[in-house]
Order: sequence, then C-alpha cells, then structure tokens
Amino acid sequence: MERHFDEELSDLKKEILKMGALVEEPIYRAVEALKALDADKAKQVISDDQAVDELELKIEEQCLDLVALRQPMAFDLRFIIMAMKITNELERMADLGVDIAQRVLAISNKPHLKPLVDIPKLTQIAKAMTHDVIDAFLNKDVTLAGKVIQMDTEADKLRNLIQEELIKDYMEKNTATVSRAVPLLLIARHLERICDHATNIAEEVIYMSSAKVVKHHPEKLAGE
Repeated sequence: MERHFDEELSDLKKEILKMGALVEEPIYRAVEALKALDADKAKQVISDDQAVDELELKIEEQCLDLVALRQPMAFDLRFIIMAMKITNELERMADLGVDIAQRVLAISNKPHLKPLVDIPKLTQIAKAMTHDVIDAFLNKDVTLAGKVIQMDTEADKLRNLIQEELIKDYMEKNTATVSRAVPLLLIARHLERICDHATNIAEEVIYMSSAKVVKHHPEKLAGE
C-alpha cells in the first residue's frame, strides 16, 4: 500500500512540474508576441490556455483521491493540500499570460510606442520565479523559496519604473499616446501579479517545510 502511495505522490509531482512548464511558456510567448506585435501569436496563447485549465482539474482530482483513499498524515497531507493551492495559483498565473496576450491584440496594429527594454526584463524575472518556486516546492527547498520572495522586490521596482516612464514621459506629455501606453501599463501590471502569485507559493513552501510564517514578515527570511 505504501509503495502505491509513493508512486501516486510521484505522479502528482510530475503533473505539477508539467503545469509549471505550461504556465512558464505562455508568459514568454505572450511577450514575444508583444515584441513582434504579432496578433496570431497572441491568439495562440489565448487558445492554449484550456490545457492549463484541464490540468488544474486533473491535479485537483488526484489530490482529492489521495486524501480520500490513502488518508495521508502529517507532512504528506500538508504536501497534498499545498499541491491544490499551488495549482490554483498557477492557473491564475496562466490567466495573466492570457491577459497579456489580450493587451497585445489591442495594439498589434499599431507601431511600438517605445523600444521594449524593461518589460522583457520583468518577463525574465516572472519566468525565473515561476520555475524556481516549483523546484522549491517539489524539493522542499526553503532557501530557494526565500530567494523567490526576494526577487519579488526587483519585480516591483521594474513595474514602478515602467509605470513612471509611460505616464510621465508619454501620457502626460502627449495624450495621443494613451491608447498605446495603457496596454503596456497593464502588461507590466500583469507580469508583476504573476510574480506576486509565485511569492504566494514560496511563502506556503516555507510554511509547509519549516512552519515559519513569512507572509507579511520578510525579515524572518533572515532568521530574525
């Protein structure tokens, strides 16, 4: 019985890893569509979102079956509950990738307002945080989870920088730029929210692995 349970937990981990990859990809492809102002690529990101939704439901069913049939205890139970929380966060992150693609559609028939510099940087942070937080969860890596939380500060700074530049250097100086600037503002916000969801997962990983509550208390990452 125990061997079967271990195999089922292993299958669950594989599905979560798969979902993490499915979430990383549309984030990258949506911003690539933005760079090229490619409406077709943006539409593909939107249509592919169904695969994430289906996988979320599959993982949720796996978790519920494990709880009902195996009656796990202690850490295994916490892991399964965390898996359900994580898939919910990942699904929201994928939805934000769709939101980015929708913003691209709004400006795909217009020239770029400005060279894209900080949005691709923010995209890389969002992708790295997504990838690392899944690794942290699957490997019970508190240190890596802490690094993910610290990366969120840089994401916030970049989002603020993008917002300030678009508003002060473009929208306030020339109202004709508003229709192209607003989608970029929203894209930056969507990327920053993806980072927030990764941070939420990282906080849960730390609690699951060490019983340390770091939500709203980042100073505890340093062991204070």
